[in-house]
Amino acid sequence: MGRAPSLKTDPAGGVTPPVWDPLVRLSHWLVALAVLVNGLIDKPGAALHVGLGWAVLAIVLVRLGWGFVGPATARFASFPPAPFKALSHLGGLVRRERPREYPSHNPAGAMMVYTLWALLLTVTLTGLVMTGGRSPMTIAADQAAVNSGDWSALVKQAPAEDDERDSDGGKIVGAIHETAANLLLILAALHVGGVVVESRALGRNLVRPMLGRGKA
Repeated sequence: MGRAPSLKTDPAGGVTPPVWDPLVRLSHWLVALAVLVNGLIDKPGAALHVGLGWAVLAIVLVRLGWGFVGPATARFASFPPAPFKALSHLGGLVRRERPREYPSHNPAGAMMVYTLWALLLTVTLTGLVMTGGRSPMTIAADQAAVNSGDWSALVKQAPAEDDERDSDGGKIVGAIHETAANLLLILAALHVGGVVVESRALGRNLVRPMLGRGKA
């Protein structure tokens, strides 16, 4: 393994708060938007729902690759998973101690990020299994045919889809997909709450760096 990337310090010797690079910022907001639309607005199984799932999978894979070759604050070496340090960090917040500044994600934030990525991969991959790998274009074309009165597309799909739904494996995949999607929404809400609490504890707006505006 290579050496951890060097990180900036301020003139007083402390850690300089991160300003996230454009790819991190873009991937963060695109995934957040897709999760909100698919989780709270769009209809499961619709072309848009599936299309957003494909897009999220691609974005997450790009972001994971960026964790090896991106700038220092984006690399995994800057925020390794550390459960005990995460608990210690959260304990300090409960005691209303001023948190330590970190050059990337703090330990609790890092654990949240890794968990969210794992859930995103689980949701998107199980979604691919549930749709038989059909593209959003195919689903949209089939829906358009049905809307125009041509039911042949559904007739062709029905046997395979019914077998998948009725099989024990299909039910398990569906249950995993739904559970992971619900957990994703819950953790996303906790993530927002954590950002608010940490911002108040540090006395600076943690959302601004994700908007490319630097320290507030």
